[in-house]
Amino acid sequence: MTGESERSHLTASQRDALDSRDVDQDRTLDAVHQLEAALGAAAPGREPAWRRDVLAALVVLDESTTQEQRNADEPDSLLSDIARTQSRLRNRVRGVRAQYRQLRETIESLRRELTAEESNIDFADVRQRLAWLLTALRHQRARESDLLYEAYYDAFNADVENDTAG
Repeated sequence: MTGESERSHLTASQRDALDSRDVDQDRTLDAVHQLEAALGAAAPGREPAWRRDVLAALVVLDESTTQEQRNADEPDSLLSDIARTQSRLRNRVRGVRAQYRQLRETIESLRRELTAEESNIDFADVRQRLAWLLTALRHQRARESDLLYEAYYDAFNADVENDTAG
């Protein structure tokens, strides 16, 4: 939802909220890529270094998602605006926020676990669990994007793709 044409329908506050969301999502996407790279590195025989690199990338993801959640929960965020102005979408906003909180809790839990882990880390298990987390994060983002596009359509009675084509 970042084309100039659809932004013309939005208030200045909504455009600022959209810009903030874009920055948050870019920062989190960079953190996801860092974690994917760390997870893909060789682990056998170098478990402590592998764990250190994965943990460092997970810390970056933790920090970026913390900021993203904090911004999304602000009263002037896009989600708050949707919940306030489009009553039929309020439950979906709550659902997106609840799912995001669960993801944040999982990130924090995995971070604590990797921090406390002694030797003998099961890197295959850690990879699989973090891969699930990354998949769940992508799913949550898709749900949020669908919600934002639906809210846009409802508010302006226009499809974003048609609006940006003109």
